[in-house]
Amino acid sequence: MAAPRIFGIAGWKNSGKTGLAVRLVEEFTRRGYRISTIKHAHHDFDIDKVGADSYRHRQAGAHEVTIVSGTRYAIMHELRGAPEPTFEEILGRIAPCDLVLIEGYKREPIPKIEARRLESTNREPLAPTDPYIVAIAADHAVEAATLPVFDLDDTIAIADFIAKAVGLQPQT
Repeated sequence: MAAPRIFGIAGWKNSGKTGLAVRLVEEFTRRGYRISTIKHAHHDFDIDKVGADSYRHRQAGAHEVTIVSGTRYAIMHELRGAPEPTFEEILGRIAPCDLVLIEGYKREPIPKIEARRLESTNREPLAPTDPYIVAIAADHAVEAATLPVFDLDDTIAIADFIAKAVGLQPQT
């Protein structure tokens, strides 16, 4: 099976990454593509409710807990002190799709767009030191940019750019 097409959205906290990712998923889905996402969190997180059966299974020591219903399934894998899986390991678990959008993982060697907002926690540009950043999406003017610059809210133009960059063929 061919490696999936991947494209990242990088940026500092509060730079607009999640909003852009959501709008891109909506746009690519509207165009008929099957899209998957990977989101990297820099903090502990839980998708399970305290007291739920699956939570109790994990608390009891289960290595993986799978919840299945008629509408979705989720597999929670407890690391229990093991190292965080590599980006490649996570990518390998994704079901076949047209495009995997990556939010976070700003240091991975994958093509990505840098999100920038005036309200960002950190305003230091990533692009000058990351050769994998191929465009910038900002809510303000970007001076002396050597890369394509998009308005952060111009989802259609950004989606067109990503589709061309990864070689997505138009859906018929």
